[in-house]
Amino acid sequence: MQIINTIGRRKTSIARVYVKPGKGDIIINDRELKDYFLSEIHQTLAKQALAALKLEESYDVTVNVEGGGITGQAEAVRLGIARALVEISPENKPTLRKEGFMTRDSRMVERKKPGRRKARKKFQFSKR
Repeated sequence: MQIINTIGRRKTSIARVYVKPGKGDIIINDRELKDYFLSEIHQTLAKQALAALKLEESYDVTVNVEGGGITGQAEAVRLGIARALVEISPENKPTLRKEGFMTRDSRMVERKKPGRRKARKKFQFSKR
């Protein structure tokens, strides 16, 4: 039995994903998927790559995820699972790419600049 190891990232979240043949269990940080992601939307996000290939019952997924918020973590898990499924079977890639699951979303929070209130907001200008 071969365990596939991949990494998914989103914003500041990093998910280390381990996929092996099994009966469809998803464990995130030593907790069940439903216990970790309480929202149905986040649970669906995490399972989207498996659902697109109809493999929800074929693989056991173990994930260590850290950093960021819940949505970023769910999307990092999705990318990690998608990468693992491509490593298992390269013919899965066109389907996952078409759905947009293979693209690393690189949008990050812009840093605050000196002399400004936030990243782009400036202090109020006073002419006199």
